[in-house]
Amino acid sequence: MAEDTARLLMLIDDEPAQSRLITALAAREGWRVLVVNDAETAVATLGTRQGMQLSAIILDQWVPGDAACELIAELKSRRPAMPILMLTTSASPLLAVEAMRAGATDYLVKPVAPDRLMTALRSATRLEPPKDELQPLTEKMPAKLDFDAMIGTAPSFRAALANAAKTARGHGPVLIEGESGTGKEMLVRAMHLASTRAKAPLRIINIGGVPANSIESALFGHEQNAFPGAFDRQIGALQHCDGGTLVLDEIDRLAAPLQEVLAEALTSGIVRPVGAKHGFRVDVRLIAASNLPLADLVATGHFDEGLLKAISASKIVLPPLRERQGDISALTRHFLTRIGEQPGLRTLSITDQALSLLAAFDWPGNVRQLQAVLFRAAVFCDGETLTADSFPQLSEMLGEFDEAINPMQEGVGVMLYTADGNLRPLEDIEADVIRLAIGHYRGRMTEVARRLGIGRSTLYRKLGDLGIGDAA
Repeated sequence: MAEDTARLLMLIDDEPAQSRLITALAAREGWRVLVVNDAETAVATLGTRQGMQLSAIILDQWVPGDAACELIAELKSRRPAMPILMLTTSASPLLAVEAMRAGATDYLVKPVAPDRLMTALRSATRLEPPKDELQPLTEKMPAKLDFDAMIGTAPSFRAALANAAKTARGHGPVLIEGESGTGKEMLVRAMHLASTRAKAPLRIINIGGVPANSIESALFGHEQNAFPGAFDRQIGALQHCDGGTLVLDEIDRLAAPLQEVLAEALTSGIVRPVGAKHGFRVDVRLIAASNLPLADLVATGHFDEGLLKAISASKIVLPPLRERQGDISALTRHFLTRIGEQPGLRTLSITDQALSLLAAFDWPGNVRQLQAVLFRAAVFCDGETLTADSFPQLSEMLGEFDEAINPMQEGVGVMLYTADGNLRPLEDIEADVIRLAIGHYRGRMTEVARRLGIGRSTLYRKLGDLGIGDAA
């Protein structure tokens, strides 16, 4: 923590309320904040003693046009290694593209959740930061909300989606577990859209993003003068979502005393605001999400067993991307198509060698990280095709990548695309598949024909037509 307290953040912002909010949020993580009001002061500050101590810069884009990107480029030219985060009210992917090309490290849309801001700062300033192309982007493309937008054929993933689609039509509580970046929020929204409560209120609260002393009021509400500072009555999320759905993300971070209170409320269906003499009966469907297996936390005494029972009538587990590497190709092409639809970008193809490189990585940030890597690569791609050279830092991390040793699960050793991103001729692909089969089954032609689903005579005819010898 001593090292964190030495970190200095420069906030470029001319809005006092926004400056106070960012300063307060950063202070909770041990940051000191230096606020400057304009671009000229920001550039001049870099040359001061305080400027030499800066660990990161946050730019609040309060003016339209190119001024913000020009300022980012100017700051980056003077401090190439300085992480720069951009805050904006615009959700336009075009602005994100321009900011990244100018040198922004991350891009956040206001109002930004406290946990997202802190995550972005941590990612940008950790002692040994990941390579730029592997860093997460806080805001990218708006997510599609239905089940069809969730790509993958891995059995564990399809089983999770089938379970979610079935559970969505019910009314009981749901627990979704899965590592960060596996798609829990997207799954939650798809379930809500497919539920009978689709037109009722939906509210998502990230437990880790709400101050510990405010979470009880946020969930249950409070009466006026219930505690110092409670100047007005507040309706809590549980009462606000009466008839609808409440999502509690990172529920494993809920304080132990509140776990018991929430378990009792869910069991009884009665919510009692802080300071109220009587409770209110509500009809709320709770969907809880956790990055960690809650059963393990119960076993170690870090999560309330009663609350686990109350929220896990149905349980869905999303597998990490490393357990569904066969889906990387389909996910990659899906993301590239969606990226190509964004203003300022175009649809790119990708070579098999690049796909094999992506398949060889274990993706600790899961699908979200894969999307961020592809987004960054597309932003800086000058051609029409992503190649292995489009991911230089990933190649460096993996060392000398050998495609023959790290083949893609969907087509081991078979190249589908030429170096320029175009499909190879069908007969060339077919010849490679037959050669692969002959080698895999060690020349046992009967087995080769059976596995390829053709007769021996057809196999031998193809060998002749394609010019492949028996010893291929």
